[in-house]
Amino acid sequence: MIKTILEVDGMMCGMCEAHVNDSVRAAFPAVKKVTSSRAKKQTEILSEEPLDEQKLKDAISATGYIPGKMTASEAKKGFHLFGR
Repeated sequence: MIKTILEVDGMMCGMCEAHVNDSVRAAFPAVKKVTSSRAKKQTEILSEEPLDEQKLKDAISATGYIPGKMTASEAKKGFHLFGR
């Protein structure tokens, strides 16, 4: 699994987080999990394959939020998708 973290500015509420999550899912239907945090100003995505950075940033920008720096790494061994 690949864990991608994208800085996202402009989220003010839970609905903003949901808009960002929905835009990621629409652009990348195969993603396994998407979580956004307005407090952390970031979106975390788990996927089987690396994500196209420009396509991800374009999807976020289209919703009116401001994408920033993106980092991607292998998810830690033993990481699972249900809860934390």
